Amino acid sequence: MSFPLATRTLDNGVQVTVSRDEFSPGSALNLWYRVGSADETPGASGFAHLFEHLMFAGSAHVRGDHTEILEALGGVSNATTTADRTNYFETVPPGALPLALWLEADRLSSLRVSGAALRTQRAVVFEEKRQRYDNQPYGDQLELLLGLAFPRSHPYSIPTIGIMSDLDAASLGDVQAFHSAWYRPDNLRVVVVSPQPDDEVFRLVEKYLGDVPTAGGAPPQPAHPDPLPALTGVPRLAVQRPVPRSVLHLLWRTPPVTHPDRPAVAVALDILGAGQACRLHHDLVRDAGLAEAVGAGDFGFTRGTSLSTLTVQPQAVVELAQLEDSVIDHLAQLAADGPTNAEISRTRAQMEREWFGGLADAGERADAINEDWANWGDPEHLNRHLDAWLSVTADDVARVASTWLNPGARAVLEYEGVQ
Repeated sequence: MSFPLATRTLDNGVQVTVSRDEFSPGSALNLWYRVGSADETPGASGFAHLFEHLMFAGSAHVRGDHTEILEALGGVSNATTTADRTNYFETVPPGALPLALWLEADRLSSLRVSGAALRTQRAVVFEEKRQRYDNQPYGDQLELLLGLAFPRSHPYSIPTIGIMSDLDAASLGDVQAFHSAWYRPDNLRVVVVSPQPDDEVFRLVEKYLGDVPTAGGAPPQPAHPDPLPALTGVPRLAVQRPVPRSVLHLLWRTPPVTHPDRPAVAVALDILGAGQACRLHHDLVRDAGLAEAVGAGDFGFTRGTSLSTLTVQPQAVVELAQLEDSVIDHLAQLAADGPTNAEISRTRAQMEREWFGGLADAGERADAINEDWANWGDPEHLNRHLDAWLSVTADDVARVASTWLNPGARAVLEYEGVQ
């Protein structure tokens, strides 16, 4: 790939990458603050996600929601929080890029977290927790999976939304201190994909973000926990919930995003459990009729240890133990014999299609640039991103299946549906 990328650092520490796309119908502005839930202190969880809401609550020169202003011009705006970063992004008509930059500069330089704003947005988070986790079928699976894979002291052990009692106990001073520590120009990376020339975009970014003052000293350093060893003893948790179907989760501690084995682990997971051409779907769903659905995935954690899962939803009369044995058999076979050439070719084609399909959208491309920049320290990594994935061999897959996805290093969540 050869997407054009130009990078500069402003005097106040803001790092900026610009990628010109003269055919883009809009300008995508993507901001990554280097703070996520993994950077929270014990007893103060949920702060990173809370600011995903607070940052839209207005600033010194803006009343109300920034999103409303941009949507009135035909743009879109939103934010996301993970364990590793907080992301604010908007895609707007090219002529609205100055406004989007001004809005970001205004809330970066003048957001004042008041008691009223904290009470309002904390209530919003409480309601989100009730809707997405507490009162949603299968809503507690994430918390259970993280609790099985990570010790309580690990920064990945708690969902990004946090513990509600921590948020309830948070003082205004606690929240303001978190904002002052992390929301500063020298902790910000900005990516712009736009049809406008690079120099013009840099001029606009400098105009609106270059004068935002930064605090003294260096920003806090993100937490960097040591890699965890493989799980031992097959930790197992069985729960019963009022859901229509049971679910079986097998999970492993796997390498983080930047580890050399990560692409091979992803290929192994895809061969086993992704899509209707995977092994588990062929065997358990289509041929044996034991399962309704299968799935595979990785949480994409970046610090020391990630988490991978294989998931099977059984037919109503099938025992979870029977499905677990079948999955283990497939893992053993993949480790012993490796994948076929056809499976490697299919997985490569699928990954390539998904990657280029995402990059076709200016907003997704800006986010991918920022993600590679954060993970590898170089926005140009975007143009090399696929190299490691497309070079995975059958031997690589067999090796990681016997090491990272070893059945003896698994944990198991038996999520049994009862009526």
